[in-house]
Amino acid sequence: MAFPLGAPAWAQDAPDPSGGSGARTLSTVTVSGGRPTSLPTQIPTTIEGVTHEQIAETVNATDGEDALKYLPSLVVRKRYIGDFNHAVLATRASGTGNSARSMVYADGVMLSNPLGNGATYAPRWGMVSPEEIERVDVLYGPFSAAYPGNSVGAVVDYVTRMPTRLEAHAKLSGFASNFDLYNSHSSPAGQQLELSLGSRSGDWSWWLSASRTHSKGQALVFGNRLASAGTLGNAGTPVTGAVLGLDPSNQPWWLVGGSTIYDTTQEQAKLKLAYDFSPTVRATYTLGAWNNTTHGSVDTYLRDAFGGPVYSGRVNIAGRSYNLDAPSAALAPTETALTHYMHGLSVKSHTGGVFDWELSASLFDYARDTSRTPTTPLPGAFSGGPGRTTDMGGSGWHTFKAAGTWRPIGSAEGVGAHVVDFGFQQDTARLRTSVGNTLDWIAGPAVSPFSGFNGKTRLQSLYVQDTWRFAKDWKTTLGLRHERWEAYGGQLGSATKLLDFAPRRNSYDSPKAALAWQATPDWLLKASTGRAVRMPTVSELYQGSIDGNRIVNTDPNLRPERSWTTELSAERDLKGWGLDGVLRTTLFFENTKDALYSQALTNLVSTVQNVDAIRTRGLEVALNAVDVGVKGLDLSGSLTLTRSKIAANSGFPASVGREQPRVPKLRATLLATYRPDARWSYTVGARYSGKQYGTLDNSDGNGAAYMGFSKFFVVDARIRYRIDRQWSAALGIDNLNNNKYWAFHPYPQRTYVAELKFDL
Repeated sequence: MAFPLGAPAWAQDAPDPSGGSGARTLSTVTVSGGRPTSLPTQIPTTIEGVTHEQIAETVNATDGEDALKYLPSLVVRKRYIGDFNHAVLATRASGTGNSARSMVYADGVMLSNPLGNGATYAPRWGMVSPEEIERVDVLYGPFSAAYPGNSVGAVVDYVTRMPTRLEAHAKLSGFASNFDLYNSHSSPAGQQLELSLGSRSGDWSWWLSASRTHSKGQALVFGNRLASAGTLGNAGTPVTGAVLGLDPSNQPWWLVGGSTIYDTTQEQAKLKLAYDFSPTVRATYTLGAWNNTTHGSVDTYLRDAFGGPVYSGRVNIAGRSYNLDAPSAALAPTETALTHYMHGLSVKSHTGGVFDWELSASLFDYARDTSRTPTTPLPGAFSGGPGRTTDMGGSGWHTFKAAGTWRPIGSAEGVGAHVVDFGFQQDTARLRTSVGNTLDWIAGPAVSPFSGFNGKTRLQSLYVQDTWRFAKDWKTTLGLRHERWEAYGGQLGSATKLLDFAPRRNSYDSPKAALAWQATPDWLLKASTGRAVRMPTVSELYQGSIDGNRIVNTDPNLRPERSWTTELSAERDLKGWGLDGVLRTTLFFENTKDALYSQALTNLVSTVQNVDAIRTRGLEVALNAVDVGVKGLDLSGSLTLTRSKIAANSGFPASVGREQPRVPKLRATLLATYRPDARWSYTVGARYSGKQYGTLDNSDGNGAAYMGFSKFFVVDARIRYRIDRQWSAALGIDNLNNNKYWAFHPYPQRTYVAELKFDL
């Protein structure tokens, strides 16, 4: 039986071991259809998931994060195909500026970026290609003691393929779109090739995969000058072509050109090896490599009296003079070259008996991470000249985990059954950022320092949680997590000096609890609550500036975010209503103290500070059903209503009572797939997000502008055809209705995707 996208964990369970009708039970979830999720499915809380086949049928997936597109309450801020530095995940009570409030794993390796919080610290999605995904599951909220406080929004778990026989796969994709906004007119396009090969021989199994994506995106940044900032008079070069618009605060401004027009090439390769020491003990090693080269070009709107392009200098627009080079360049090209590696090693037992154990470690390494931009005015900078390089080589993170699961003898099933999980974890993050001056911004080395940021954080954790079936229709999970956090090695450098920060150490405890009651064969009621402590990241602590011998514009004494999150759920098996599926209704509540947000210190300077209190209340409704009215028609959808308010903020009183940035009041998805036979599938999906703000005081009321945050309604479509057992093809359109919408940068407009795939 096929299940719709986003089918909850129970819908993918093995048959009821009691031999009953197949209605949901309180037993620990056993996920079928390939390798199981690593999420703690025995905890009675909300988990949604999707399998490889569901992704292939319903999603125009060009990047790993696309697998999350239609899951309830989730939004990924993906600006173009291959977006490597801004594709932040938003969850129920966290917006697209809060990357540190969710966790992403792939085969036990942490892809979440713990070095910072915000757009430039998005998860390393590029380490997972869509074709290698076996399944992806999402645990909503901080209800498992096995995860740190960054799980306050959600934990995303990617499980990638590991073959049981010889198999090979190849997929060739092409995509194209048109982009028209302001005076930017382009045709973003690209292609993608994915190859994989794997097999199993005796106790060994292996998997090799590689992918290459070449993508040309639309303009993401728009040079601008406030109309009121111009000086009346005839000074400057008279120009035409500037577009008069309104900025997010509804102030008139001139848009003078588009920049950060990325031409991106990405290569990804992965090797996975597994060895079975016995039928119940397996060792697995993963090596991943990701390479990214990006050229960010510019497109000026301005033309002089002879029709020539104007990029810099002092210009005259409608009788006012503006400087395109100050206070910063209105139009600037960029060059980026990144090479990242990840390693993962684990040894696990999976007896399912009295005791199972796991030892695992992972490493994510910024082997090369350099970005470049000119300081000399355009157009001269196109051929080189002075500039700055930002080198993050040597940054990265590593993790270690030792865990066990104890199932006391005599309590494996039935009333009195216990499943006790416990373990030790250590997560260490290392930030190295060196900004230098160079004589050739395109390819030259740094010849003198400009600034630098260094630092480390370490989180050591002990956890235990007990899932106990204390009565026939009741199950509970009680957990506790103890964390010892330290920040050390913090340094902030200018062109002439390097200043040190004092180390910090703190300890915190986070209790968790969940309860489930099988009220009737059709109704399952659940309640979960948990505390999460989200520690400040290295960049939040140590990125600032130096004034004389003082460190300013940063706060190394930031307090961690402390959140209490609660959800109450009712799940209805729809068989009693003549449908095959489930309807889930969830109330969620979150109270956060000392939320970490960037806010103004002065009229000109902003930095990360603690917001005293944010209060969030919400309702999430999710439906999944198969064969709805017609055999082969599957429906899934979700509706999320959220009220998230800033309750107290002594550092910025004007924000009190305002909505939390980037958390809309309404989000919704709807997905319909029809399979008339075994060869064809037709899918139409829709995504909606309501009005939102980007500032704490909600002063940016115009979301339909560069740097604004708009509502959106997007329709997607996909047709897939199985030519034969080995060949398949698909055609799709994302943003079929060509909605122009924003999350600071513009999202893609209508995009066409075509795929041809071979499976051996």
